[in-house]
Amino acid sequence: MFGDKTLLITGGTGTFGNAVLRRFLDTQIKEIRVFSRDEKKQDDMRKAFANPKLRFYIGDVRTESSLRDAMAGVDYVFHAAALKQVPSCEFFPIEALRTNALGTENVLNEAIHAGVERVIVLSTDKAVYPINAMGISKAMMEKLAIAKSRVASGKTTICVTRYGNVMASRGSVIPLFINQIQSGKPLTITDPAMTRFMMSIDDAVDLVLYAFQHGEPGDTFVQKAASATIETLALAVKRLLRADNPVNVIGTRHGEKLYETLLTREELISAQDLGGYFRVAADNRDLNYALYFSEGQKDVSRKEDYNSHNVPLADVNAMCDLLLKLDSVQQAIRGEKIEI
Repeated sequence: MFGDKTLLITGGTGTFGNAVLRRFLDTQIKEIRVFSRDEKKQDDMRKAFANPKLRFYIGDVRTESSLRDAMAGVDYVFHAAALKQVPSCEFFPIEALRTNALGTENVLNEAIHAGVERVIVLSTDKAVYPINAMGISKAMMEKLAIAKSRVASGKTTICVTRYGNVMASRGSVIPLFINQIQSGKPLTITDPAMTRFMMSIDDAVDLVLYAFQHGEPGDTFVQKAASATIETLALAVKRLLRADNPVNVIGTRHGEKLYETLLTREELISAQDLGGYFRVAADNRDLNYALYFSEGQKDVSRKEDYNSHNVPLADVNAMCDLLLKLDSVQQAIRGEKIEI
């Protein structure tokens, strides 16, 4: 499906971008363009992959004009550029808005203008019932993408993917736990009962590819994912590394939830269950407000959300199995130093 096509990845120097390159550089794809602000990470990636299909573009999604050259001649876009750290977004909410929401608007405008065939926008479970600036900005990103999908020309299809925690991604808790164990420090957890959906980076790429293959304009795709408490995760990391470091509970950080939600009950009642995935079609009603007040869905109030508290929770054994799939965990087991 990517044969002789050009793919642009915004925020392409991150965990997701690296995973896409590993997956596709050796296929029949014509070119992969990495768009990001960080020249050092681009240089590291250029040296690591050393592949003539790879092209690099310095720019910022906040500046629409900097996307123009990178977007010319592109067939597909994976939009992964984002500010993702909850505490930093809490202290600098305007920066989260500028990158996550307004930056997405710029990407979509330039993609439509360039005649891109498909744009997949990467979102997060924190966009559902958002209580922090990161989630609010991502929720606005989703709304912008779905609204833009209604007015985009017939050539450009825009879809959204929403996923939970990507295990061992940059800034996530698993590399922190490993680093604390290797440094002989206590493991710090916020709340032992806090639950999160757990996905590997390959799961995240699979979700984007599924949306790419099956998406209609405005669709939102969610992958069914395992869930675990933070305490279970910490115990699993300790078991795999044969560590006896103590665990310290430090309390919830700025803007954190006890659990995350991947689908609201309103979305779940209309979602199409596709086995390993849910598909939520865009609500394409117009501004005829009478329909909102005279027609409703009686079953909505009887539904529960799809959240990390009400799905089966992984125990320590199951969490160990998931962790063993991660390169960083395998490296740590071999005694290699893991940086955060």
